[in-house]
Amino acid sequence: MMGSDKTYPWGDTKRFNSYSNNMKRLFGERVQKLSIDAGFTCPNRDGMKGVGGCTYCNNDAFNPSYCKPEKSIATQIAEGIEFHKVRYRRANSYLVYFQAYTNTYASVEKLAKIYNEALSCDGVKGIVIGTRPDCIDDDMLELLKELASKYEVFVEYGVESCNNDVLKEINRGHTFEESVEAIEKTASAGLHVAAHFIFGLPKETREEMLASAKIISKLPIDSVKFHQLQIIKGTVMERQYAEHPENFVIFGYEEYLDFFIDFIEMLNPKIVVERFTSEAPPRLVVAPNWGLKRNDVVMRDFERRLEERDTWQGRLYV
Repeated sequence: MMGSDKTYPWGDTKRFNSYSNNMKRLFGERVQKLSIDAGFTCPNRDGMKGVGGCTYCNNDAFNPSYCKPEKSIATQIAEGIEFHKVRYRRANSYLVYFQAYTNTYASVEKLAKIYNEALSCDGVKGIVIGTRPDCIDDDMLELLKELASKYEVFVEYGVESCNNDVLKEINRGHTFEESVEAIEKTASAGLHVAAHFIFGLPKETREEMLASAKIISKLPIDSVKFHQLQIIKGTVMERQYAEHPENFVIFGYEEYLDFFIDFIEMLNPKIVVERFTSEAPPRLVVAPNWGLKRNDVVMRDFERRLEERDTWQGRLYV
């Protein structure tokens, strides 16, 4: 069915269950995420699980300029609000996004202090906590449940792949089964659960990536982020790609649009799609070369392609 007059299972006329419309349903207004860096590290950086971090990771590729761990959380939030006012003038409410590294990798006492500092700032409606599935426990979930009685609390797990061989290859330091366990416990605690996946990781085929749609659809997650793999300068993966490019799936632009549509046709329509592309500073990107396309341009092309193919999220979901 062409056009925009059809209402889809998620209650609006977009052809996929979009994050922006879901936030408006949840909060009744536009809510802007503010990324901050609270100075955490990761267990596969400090020697607990490994060293060097994930092979694709360079936090400079996604941290805004105001995110500096030497600044207080309140200062970063204030600067983040000013930073986003230019682009998002309609936003008066905010979610504080603990994004850099593993944001539950500390004692419960320290976490409570950090999260409460963020939630006490004017205009903040909740927090989004980026973390790993092996860095959550029952005490932390109790803390988050307590916070969620007054604010919205989202826990975002870096899953990256459903394939354990791929997870080992990229030095994640955890298994897919650990991700499933953490997601199920977090969902049982009544918290918003998000998951993050990357398409194109070494030794994962297109067919395996598409097959993961059915696996992801069975998880008790509220929302999901998908990114095309970007080879970023200064990472272990940059060297690996130079030595063995055949191990990677590097999507061309048009190719990725069609791939992702093939994917979400099979994705559970109840799952909110937060985003499906990654945008890093061009000076840091080795591959792929998509030119200077911003996320808003990619989104328009994606929605146009959905209409051209007359399809939508979950059309083939069973």
